[in-house]
Amino acid sequence: MPRRIKGTPPRLDQVFQKYDPPLYFVTFNTLHRRPLLARREVFDAFLAYAQKNADQGRATGRFVIMPDHIHLFVRIGHEARLNDFIRLLKQSLTKCLRPLDVDGEIWQPGFFDRLLRHSESYFEKWNYVRENPVRAGLVEHADDWLWQGEVVRIDRV
Repeated sequence: MPRRIKGTPPRLDQVFQKYDPPLYFVTFNTLHRRPLLARREVFDAFLAYAQKNADQGRATGRFVIMPDHIHLFVRIGHEARLNDFIRLLKQSLTKCLRPLDVDGEIWQPGFFDRLLRHSESYFEKWNYVRENPVRAGLVEHADDWLWQGEVVRIDRV
């Protein structure tokens, strides 16, 4: 019978120390990819949540709100958990959608996250992400997409 390992692997703490605080690239989707998000109310609620968190040391860098998913870069210190940050963000966005007669489940469970390492370029990833509205045929030029921005300037990983 294999031996069970309790807790996190010992090397995980060493990995995260290199990226203090860590910078994550996060994506989360609406359930069944429902196009609910590309609107002023969601954009404003996203900015309010991000600004409140920036004041508490959780920095949202660049972001793009697509009709059915959101991409964002977030730097969170070790005192906070990324799971909690995204869960509370989803709750905040849900509150702004309810008065707009959006019913039922809104979010696909979970989210995708990637820890950006020194060898990965925040700016290269951002340039790819900001082109999403163009690739989706929503605008001709990335700068024309209204539902994107940057809350806190993050210069490097």
